[in-house]
Amino acid sequence: MPKVEKLRHEIGDHLVDYEEKVFEDVKAEPGQKALVSFHTVAFEGSIGLVNLLQATRLQRKGFETTVLLYGPGVTLGVLRGFPRLGDDAFPGHQNFNNQIKKFMEEGGKVFACRFSLQALYGHGEGSLIPGIRPISPLDVLDCMLLHKRDNAFVIDSWTV
Repeated sequence: MPKVEKLRHEIGDHLVDYEEKVFEDVKAEPGQKALVSFHTVAFEGSIGLVNLLQATRLQRKGFETTVLLYGPGVTLGVLRGFPRLGDDAFPGHQNFNNQIKKFMEEGGKVFACRFSLQALYGHGEGSLIPGIRPISPLDVLDCMLLHKRDNAFVIDSWTV
């Protein structure tokens, strides 16, 4: 068997060129909007957290950014914790809550479908992170259509 003579990686090493940026840093033009919709279950994959980070980045680039939680997506916006709400049951347990709070603190808007909250997941409006606006299930499609009409940049997050 051949002997491996490469040095082990050490904490703090760089394995890739993280400083090179290939594309222009796009900023929103005045009035540009973005919509990030979620039809995904919290903790069922990385897409929920990744696209919440994308929503925050869009907001910071100057887009008037909206997050829409519907279907299982409302699970991203409910208060969680154990043994009490707000407690971290494990590292990263509050990732969704913390990212949504940060997004809203920076001016982002978050809407959650009332039908999904109650009929699908047994939650009331009081279960939502403060600042999330509950909406009628009839508003879900209209939110999407209004953003389409306004030529908004749209990210749809779907997992099944």
